[in-house]
Amino acid sequence: MREDMSDFLIHFTKGEDIEAAYQNLRSIIDQSVVYGSNAKIRDGSNCVCFSEAPISSLKSGLLNPFFYSPYSPFGIITTKEHIYGQGGRPVIYQSEAEFHHLSFGNSWRHMCYEPPAVDFTWEREWRVKTDGYHFHPGNTQIIVPDDSWAQRLIEEHDAEQQWQTLQYSQIMDELLAMQYEEPFPWVVIELENT
Repeated sequence: MREDMSDFLIHFTKGEDIEAAYQNLRSIIDQSVVYGSNAKIRDGSNCVCFSEAPISSLKSGLLNPFFYSPYSPFGIITTKEHIYGQGGRPVIYQSEAEFHHLSFGNSWRHMCYEPPAVDFTWEREWRVKTDGYHFHPGNTQIIVPDDSWAQRLIEEHDAEQQWQTLQYSQIMDELLAMQYEEPFPWVVIELENT
């Protein structure tokens, strides 16, 4: 496989700071869904956006050529084949004047491209037209910046499981309550090790 190509797509979280971006990731994982948005979607459709940038090039997250990005180094990753099967497609980079040349069925794929002023091609964007993209550990992995964030994610999960056991043990035997504890189900990829 070429280093500039990827079989995977990544949805990065956003946040006003690193902690907010992490909390957004936690919310996405807890619900196993990424909700669609119509921000920057010319026809107003709700979409979930992904990048096909190779993971080996993303040690600091998804960055544009000027090293600024609203995206954090937290996200979820799945295969391009899976997203394609969900109706996902790469965006169509074109001028605003060309938007009207797209059929209604493809208008959600339009992304303005008018260089040098407007150029988002560095995102290598794919979209799924949906109100919510649902995922599970069998088809999705988690992305974090490094081992410390991976450990935090797992430790917080374990603490929640222990709290749940404590609550259940109020109405049933503690050993029985412990049977409801679930191990952390996600594979976690650390960007610093890619």
